[in-house]
Amino acid sequence: MSEAINNRYEFVLFFDVKNGNPNGDPDAGNLPRIDPETGHGIVTDVCLKRKVRNYIDMVKQNEAPYEIHVREGAFLSEHHKRAHLALDNERLYVYLPSDLREELSNYKNYPEGVGFENEGVYLCLNVDIEKIKKEVGKLKDISDASLAKLKELFIDSKDRIAKKWMCKNFYDVRTFGSVMSTGDKTCGQVRGPVQLCFSRSVETILGLDIAMFRTAAVSVDKPDDKGLGARKAIVPYGLYRTHGFISAPLAKKTGFSEEDIELFWEALLNMFDHDRSAARGEMATRRLIIFKHKSELGNKQAQELFATVECIRKKENRDKPARSFQDYLITLDGKPVNEIKTLVNV
Repeated sequence: MSEAINNRYEFVLFFDVKNGNPNGDPDAGNLPRIDPETGHGIVTDVCLKRKVRNYIDMVKQNEAPYEIHVREGAFLSEHHKRAHLALDNERLYVYLPSDLREELSNYKNYPEGVGFENEGVYLCLNVDIEKIKKEVGKLKDISDASLAKLKELFIDSKDRIAKKWMCKNFYDVRTFGSVMSTGDKTCGQVRGPVQLCFSRSVETILGLDIAMFRTAAVSVDKPDDKGLGARKAIVPYGLYRTHGFISAPLAKKTGFSEEDIELFWEALLNMFDHDRSAARGEMATRRLIIFKHKSELGNKQAQELFATVECIRKKENRDKPARSFQDYLITLDGKPVNEIKTLVNV
């Protein structure tokens, strides 16, 4: 895999639904989620992450390093056990702070199973942690501050070492993060570099509860048992907007790479095309606007960038309820956004 990303990102995603339920509320009979104060529709971050996971699972066929940890029908604790029973010769790379690189690159007497490569330190899962503790204590030729950081890198618990293995092999762990404290073999907690907000509809939505009439009988014993069969909750039309953030410093900790981020953009653009069902109607990604900063920490505040993206109703369609994406105009700095994916260098 390629190296971790070096740039901070923010993005704005627009997607819509027609005659479907984008995200049902289990506390309201699976009706579309709605902000009761404003009437705007809501789609949770978890809902979108599920669709991203499903797309990655389909494209990469659940093979390392693109396995999916939170997978339908999977037992999370079994993945944690795999991390603890990983092959002895498997290497786990740890990001090395810049102030340690020069000192440690000249030091060659690492314990067996520990080494230095390409601005990083690697450990093998069969490393004797107690032996490393003894060896670290002998390093008197480096500063106390560096020695403390070295201890933090190497004197690690089994759980934290297993956490690095999970990041290496599972796409959603190194992307979204995960709390992996279930079962008898735990892998700690990972804070993911990619974070999504709740999606909100651009305008208020109308949730409809449609009754379905059943014409077939349930059994031969009750041939006249026909009538009301089921109900379906839909939104006639809704355009939703969500904001996302990608942290370069956190990406270095989990190993989220350039290949990973390109796959993430691909998933956002195509995830609805492989998530069809009668309940969700017609859903599609309409616009993805990406802000790429020149540095790890960024050059502008996220809210300043988000404010440059506007979604307004077209003049000719303002007097009637929106029923199509064509009723809206999305602009960036006052200019129409016509491409489905737009990259802006900040």
